[in-house]
Amino acid sequence: MKILLARHGETPWNAEGRYQGQADIALSPVGESQALALARRLHDVPITRAVASPLSRARRTAQIALGDRASMLATDPGLMEIAHGDWEGLLATEIRERDGERLRAWRESPDTVLMPGGESLDGVLDRAWSAFARACDGLGHDDTLLLVAHDAVNRVLLCRILGLPLANLWRFRQGPATLNLLEGDDAAHLDVVRLNDCTHATALFGEAVHRAL
Repeated sequence: MKILLARHGETPWNAEGRYQGQADIALSPVGESQALALARRLHDVPITRAVASPLSRARRTAQIALGDRASMLATDPGLMEIAHGDWEGLLATEIRERDGERLRAWRESPDTVLMPGGESLDGVLDRAWSAFARACDGLGHDDTLLLVAHDAVNRVLLCRILGLPLANLWRFRQGPATLNLLEGDDAAHLDVVRLNDCTHATALFGEAVHRAL
């Protein structure tokens, strides 16, 4: 089977550098255009099943990407972004003033951090992997799954697939409306064929680097 693991397009909070977490922030006009670019990329790709996070930025990205196939879209709350708790809505500069030690740990050893009033990466991986496995269940060799989620969710899933410890979460990027292509017999046996492929929406050296996650 083939899995197209995508991230949602940009939101106003992404552009401002605010931590979103599970706050339900809609796509910006830029994010809508990124999702349209993803739709053009996928126009001729047969898709058997599509699942997204229920947060509107991911759900809307998936709907745009699917076009007239959007009726097949299902949502799974296991794919929601990490709950940042008390950090949600704040800029990194504000968090540095209020919770600087934890922010430093989040940047240097993210696997050790429990978000204040939120989640740890281990907790995100537990629920996201269960949702990922549900989405893959029953797919055959010639089937293709589109799965649209979030930065941290994609990162923890990819860490597990690549056999990387969650401490290495920051060693690769997940740009807005990016695509990761996975192939294999089942969820437990996947190869990463493409990683952070956003050529449909972003110039080679122009990837948006968001300041909040």
